[in-house]
Amino acid sequence: MDASVKPAFPLPTSSTAIPRPTREEAEAAVRTLIAWAGDDPTREGLLETPARVAKAYGELFAGYGQDAKAVLSKTFREVGGYDDIVFVRDIPFYAHCEHHMVPFFGKAHIAYLPHDGVVGLSKLARLVEVFARRLQTQETMTAQIIDAINENLGPRGAAVMLEAEHMCMTMRGVRAHDVKTITHRFTGVFAEDRVEQDRFFTMINRR
Repeated sequence: MDASVKPAFPLPTSSTAIPRPTREEAEAAVRTLIAWAGDDPTREGLLETPARVAKAYGELFAGYGQDAKAVLSKTFREVGGYDDIVFVRDIPFYAHCEHHMVPFFGKAHIAYLPHDGVVGLSKLARLVEVFARRLQTQETMTAQIIDAINENLGPRGAAVMLEAEHMCMTMRGVRAHDVKTITHRFTGVFAEDRVEQDRFFTMINRR
């Protein structure tokens, strides 16, 4: 990777981890939120909700226990001389807004120009999951995905675009429905060459 390409956001490491509360403490917090919302956490329908929420959080935020470097660690150099764009479109993702802790969801489009081999295509979908299953903003997630690709694959260029609907706009606040937020970032050849950018957008829109 070009040394001039700097990560827009630091990639999370184990050193950034903080001690987690116990499962019991997490469930107690859920009971507090239920009561604050105006319901009775001891009524029959809600008795097991704190345990269910704690279990669901383990799945919804599993990205904190996953490592982008490990996901992208295995590459393949025997690609028959292929050195053109590798493009994966319409990768679905579900994330949670770090400001209101409600979902935003959509699709990711990822492209890169190989330098020294390629990564398995499913790994790009797994990479999206690593960052989607955390408290996020769409802008940060876009940058983290492309930074991880640059850090671990060293491509000649990379492009990432996310399009998503945010429930913090749909369910609350302005309550605007069917609004899509689009973010993208280019590095390397994609940042330098408008032709490559246009090719990326054309491939996204080709159906």
